[in-house]
Amino acid sequence: MFNKLFFVFIFFQLQLTVSAQDFLAGAATRTINPEKDSLYLAGGKANRPFIDVHDNLYVKAMVVSNRTNNITMLTFDCIGLLYPHLQAIRSRIKAELPLIDPEHIVMSSTHTHSGPDVVGIWGKDLGHSGVNDKHMQLIVDRAVEAIKEATQARKPVSISFGSGSFGDDWVKNISEPNELDRSVSIIQLTDKAGKNIAMLTNFACHPTIMDDASTAASSDYVWGYYKYLDSAQGGVNMFLQGAIGGWIQPEGVPHTYEQANYYGTALGKYVFGLIKNKNASKNINFNSVKVDFPLSNPSFQMLSKAGIIKRDFGKTVSSEIAYFNIGDASFATHPGETCPALGLATKELMNNKGPKFVLGLSQDALGYIVKPSFFDLSKNIPHSEYLTGMSIGPATMGIILSNLQMLIKNN
Repeated sequence: MFNKLFFVFIFFQLQLTVSAQDFLAGAATRTINPEKDSLYLAGGKANRPFIDVHDNLYVKAMVVSNRTNNITMLTFDCIGLLYPHLQAIRSRIKAELPLIDPEHIVMSSTHTHSGPDVVGIWGKDLGHSGVNDKHMQLIVDRAVEAIKEATQARKPVSISFGSGSFGDDWVKNISEPNELDRSVSIIQLTDKAGKNIAMLTNFACHPTIMDDASTAASSDYVWGYYKYLDSAQGGVNMFLQGAIGGWIQPEGVPHTYEQANYYGTALGKYVFGLIKNKNASKNINFNSVKVDFPLSNPSFQMLSKAGIIKRDFGKTVSSEIAYFNIGDASFATHPGETCPALGLATKELMNNKGPKFVLGLSQDALGYIVKPSFFDLSKNIPHSEYLTGMSIGPATMGIILSNLQMLIKNN
């Protein structure tokens, strides 16, 4: 009860200091490193027991608000949290931090292949889930802690943004080489003294320089991004994964931590040097829709019935899509490993003046989201058999696009 009253007091004290449309923001970080208790790493091959930690895995939170609205953004260094985990975090926030709108919490995963299995399919074999319930509870607890700290830390901020392109020499689409979005979008929130509160970077590439070559937990090249920006500007630096489905990954890169650090550092240096335009709009808008996606892949139902994936899969699976604005920047969520075609089509719909963020593996992790043509195996698209085998069905891309069209129209 005391904690709730404390947050209410802080909230109203802050509200008295700002005008109707000024921004307040705070950010916080918590580690989500696994403990040594029968955990398996996700991505690549199964049965890869966790041994140690090479570099910290994090949940990072940013809360931004004005006097009429608030949005909370979370990023997790993991393969991809499922929608029920977002619902669990929202339930806790609704009960413990009532001034934050729980429906305006946005969850994104970096998709590192060197984090613990949070889905279930990377255990010792297909008959045993790789998920550790104790670790999943730790992830939810740390996320709630980070949101609370970020909320308490809010202060008046200025917002700037930038955009560019990165990764020409190492980021490739190994299924359809000519279809790729190497764009980088950033938004930065700074206090009155110009100190970095939070920087958000949206870039699309599998964090698989190490892939399954190690048994150590790591955020892969995102580690180098964190390390450089944390040193260069402080604050909370968040990596938001983009459209990596169908199959955007590092190519021609040796599987070493030196290379992971090199490319992550290069990304950090690039975004640090981007020209940042001052934000003009003072609005915060948020729209979302619950969606029941048709499920045509029986593998998901089998894994659900066997308890490998602890989630209900029937003829449909429930998930969520969101579209929102923070000042001049617009954000669209895709609930899985979304293909570049869908990312580019989404950006065509977005009519804002600032940067366009397409957040893959956001709100959910429903496997690969690829074009319907991938399901026609006679077209011989490289890797299409595997990609469609890890997809809920061919209708997913069109459903996401039509719902985003509706959300953008109503925003």
